[in-house]
Amino acid sequence: MDLDSLSILFIWTAIAIYAGAFVAYAFDLARRSEVSADARFERESALVGAGASGAPIVQGAKTPAKPRYVMARIGTTLTVIAFLLHLGATVMRGIAAERVPWANLYEFAMTGTLLIVFVYLLVLTRVDLRFLGTLITGLVVILMGTAGLSFYVGVVPLPDALKSVWLVIHVFVASLATAFFALAFGLSVLQLLQSRRERRLAEKAEKPGLKFMSTLPGAEKLEGMAFRFAIVGFIFWTFTLIAGAIWAQDAWGRYWGFDVKETWTFIVWVLYAGYIHARATRGWRGNPSAWLSIVGFSAVIFNFTIVNVFFKGLHAYSGLS
Repeated sequence: MDLDSLSILFIWTAIAIYAGAFVAYAFDLARRSEVSADARFERESALVGAGASGAPIVQGAKTPAKPRYVMARIGTTLTVIAFLLHLGATVMRGIAAERVPWANLYEFAMTGTLLIVFVYLLVLTRVDLRFLGTLITGLVVILMGTAGLSFYVGVVPLPDALKSVWLVIHVFVASLATAFFALAFGLSVLQLLQSRRERRLAEKAEKPGLKFMSTLPGAEKLEGMAFRFAIVGFIFWTFTLIAGAIWAQDAWGRYWGFDVKETWTFIVWVLYAGYIHARATRGWRGNPSAWLSIVGFSAVIFNFTIVNVFFKGLHAYSGLS
């Protein structure tokens, strides 16, 4: 078995384990819903009991034990195992090709999803974002599974235009920006759900929303975290745009030519610039800015998939016939 075949085996094993992590994280969200319901029942029972006995109700008299999210730990452990297999598959693909493993659509998907998981696991060492695990692992399974089924191509020599140091820099930084945008996207989705729940709680609605949302940070905190990830991603994407222009000058003798890939890369930049500006503008904080973050990441995925597959241009390096 050659290295490329071994890489394929590793990547599909990683996808299967990511799917297992997705299931574990989904069970964790279900458990969070139960914890939320139990906490509410205990709180109401304590209030009723205190009222019946005539004893004064003392706020904060009993601090409930912090719940242990066992399924979240299992999901994270499976994610780490899948990440190591994913990393091995990517390295073997690079060794088999004797170059960096991000020269076509399949390899870019492999590297891009690897970096999404890497950034997620790295952030977990500082901030507990395991509630994002379902979204992150689900996204990786869909993207990498689709790439493995539809975008796979064998190892082939690089086209002349890609034989440049900028291939290492430009594409890797674009992948890294995508990883931070993915986390901002996930947090923005949760921000919308949390914002709706908080609004319905204020209206004293009988069913304010998904029960597990009560165990997550508030909408304002989710928005702040999403904004910070988007800022880092925006910085990397700005560098991607500049590096791409420099590479275009070296390869084609012009910095900008309104090629479809160049245009969509700029559209993504404009969307995230608008999102960052919206966060500083009265009336655009909250849900409107969250929707801009979601639209921005949708444009990134569109640029990665639809533009590469269905649009012709100088950046047609998907490797697909």
